[in-house]
Amino acid sequence: MAPSVTHVPGTITGDVEVRFTQNGIAVCRFRLTETPTQWDTATQKWRDGTPIPYICTAWRDLASNAAESLVDGVNVLVKGRITEIRDNSIYLSVDDLGISLRRRIAYTETSLPSPIAARPVTAPPAPQPTAASRPATGRPGSPPAWWEQKRASRWS
Repeated sequence: MAPSVTHVPGTITGDVEVRFTQNGIAVCRFRLTETPTQWDTATQKWRDGTPIPYICTAWRDLASNAAESLVDGVNVLVKGRITEIRDNSIYLSVDDLGISLRRRIAYTETSLPSPIAARPVTAPPAPQPTAASRPATGRPGSPPAWWEQKRASRWS
């Protein structure tokens, strides 16, 4: 009988351990905790159920990528095969793995924002009025300063 494939959403708990076999094949192991939610009809609210611990193992490129990408507290989606249930934990052989986008943004090498997008945005400086364009009395509707100068010189 083939092992059953399951999909598990959960949170990485602890560090991802990576090792290499004698042939140079990467193997990583990490702990995952799934906390199911249940609807409580008495309080009319969702409540957390009993956390389910998983011990996940990934191989080759998936192991290398997981070791580089995952840290404690990251929410992930794991597709894998249950290989064993022991010591109150479910052991999974991971076939595929993805970061959950429910609470974060994930960038890939090809989707990184450009350096221009990362620059801080500053507003352009406000234009300063020149002396010639200021009203003589400073009140709106007053003639500009050059008007008064020309008038004083009798428009010459």
